Amino acid sequence: MLLQFRALVLEMARRDIVDQYAGQVAGAVWAIAHPLYMAALYVVVFGVVFKVRIPAAADMPYDYTAYVLAGLFPWLAFNSCMTKACSLFFTNANLVKQVVFPLEVLPAKTVLSSLLPQAVGTVALFVYVLAIHGYMHWTYVLLPVLVLLQVLAMLGIAFLFSSISTFFRDLKDFVQIFGATGVYLMPAFYLPAWVPGPMQPLLYANPFSYMTWCYQDVLYYGRIEHPIAWIVFPTMSLLLFAWGFRVFQRVKPHLGDVL
Repeated sequence: MLLQFRALVLEMARRDIVDQYAGQVAGAVWAIAHPLYMAALYVVVFGVVFKVRIPAAADMPYDYTAYVLAGLFPWLAFNSCMTKACSLFFTNANLVKQVVFPLEVLPAKTVLSSLLPQAVGTVALFVYVLAIHGYMHWTYVLLPVLVLLQVLAMLGIAFLFSSISTFFRDLKDFVQIFGATGVYLMPAFYLPAWVPGPMQPLLYANPFSYMTWCYQDVLYYGRIEHPIAWIVFPTMSLLLFAWGFRVFQRVKPHLGDVL
């Protein structure tokens, strides 16, 4: 279905990005400036204010800034997708009520538009690594595989959250709270070894930690440093997509009545 309407998905994702900044002087430039500003803010706070440093060792190939950028942008994209999904059918109620409109397009375009900050951040990481360190790991060729797995997981979340929030409107508040705190519950700004023993179960209980570890393996370490994450993340992505799409299919006939 999604492949059949891929042109519509791409066009609606483009409009989603453009309309978000319509009427502003800088326009769509903010779509690039926002993720870069957020990344710079985190790097300054942790790297300059708190003076966090990655130990100089052969198994830690890059600096702290590269470590943060490798794990942060996938989370920003995922968080954006979750937030948008909670109000997706409400903001597009006119389309939902049209019998002939393929509702699967709405979660898909949300996923694509949410990936823009990650795309911008990934390019920034490439430029930074080449400028500061002069080389990139061979594992960068695995990046498309991770992005595909992430897209599947984001589609599952978009299908699931957009469906549930139609009947349980408080979901957006839970997502906002988790979005504000979730980034600190995964190893994007610190090494797992730095976490006190009693707190480590929280790190491993967070499913987004495994996505972060996979991206760090590819973009930072240049090797499979976290083999368990490469089992958990693909499994989680496939199960989440299947679950989310199944829930969406069950509630789809009732969406027009609820809205």
